[in-house]
Amino acid sequence: MNEPSVVAEHQPASAVLARVAEQISRALVGQREVVEHVLMALFAGGHVLLEGVPGLGKTLLVRALAKTFGGAFSRIQFTPDLMPSDVTGHALYDLKSQEFRVRKGPVFTHLLLADEINRAPAKTQAALLEVMQEGQVTIEGQSFELPRPFMVLATQNPIEQEGTYPLPEAQLDRFLLKVLIRYPEAEEEGRLVRQVTAGQVGDALDVSPVETVITAAVVESVRARVADIGVDDRIVDYAVRLVRATREWPGIALGAGPRGGIALIRAARAAAVLAQRDYVIPDDIKRVALPALRHRIALSPELDMEGQSGDDVLRALLEKVEAPRH
Repeated sequence: MNEPSVVAEHQPASAVLARVAEQISRALVGQREVVEHVLMALFAGGHVLLEGVPGLGKTLLVRALAKTFGGAFSRIQFTPDLMPSDVTGHALYDLKSQEFRVRKGPVFTHLLLADEINRAPAKTQAALLEVMQEGQVTIEGQSFELPRPFMVLATQNPIEQEGTYPLPEAQLDRFLLKVLIRYPEAEEEGRLVRQVTAGQVGDALDVSPVETVITAAVVESVRARVADIGVDDRIVDYAVRLVRATREWPGIALGAGPRGGIALIRAARAAAVLAQRDYVIPDDIKRVALPALRHRIALSPELDMEGQSGDDVLRALLEKVEAPRH
């Protein structure tokens, strides 16, 4: 039997993504669109903000994804008293050796689940976001590279806002995608309940059906292939026009910055690979527009009072901004 890395190395990038998605589905019932968006972010080299009420499988998704490539997984429960050093690590003085020794924090992993990131104060949030940007940690003047691949999946509870510290727009901009996890359909929820309660004591997360089908090195290899996909100038122009339209659209108080266009192109490349293509088409941009832009805009108070969501406004915008023809 071949090693998973040998098998995957000779497969197209689309086949690698399909195999990983198939393995995740063995543990996580439904949520197909969520899985696809998370895979897009992973292979585009970005980070994800997950929003949904507790109990919809966010931790299970991240643990299953880590297992597919044999990656390390860490989880930090963000709380108001969490310090930056609790995230990144710190130096300790060793009385025996009379030297400072570095204790690395939980960010030294492949996949980091930052649970309820908006419950920690701004200083701690900023420490994590700096790590996301730099890909390294500095402790007592010494720099330490993070493992590759490295990806942060931060969660927010949209219901409980009391005692939280909302992420500023400039920090939200650091996330490639914002993915909404919704309640499952009735049939999926029935499968979920049957699967979790079948011969199991307690509520431990079971990722035993998930197999390791690739390696961390293969993830990096596929990332390089995704980044190398050519994008026609007309597609880039379309992405830029969409982003610029958010700055002038009625009802949007704050539009997306230049990172919005960059996110559209990066995510669209991964979307093209998922669709088994080595080129980007306008539909790829449309497919990723909501998760790539929903956290980069702010609605005016009038639309909020009318009950409209950012997704409603973005869908209307997508209808009006003309896409290039093939």
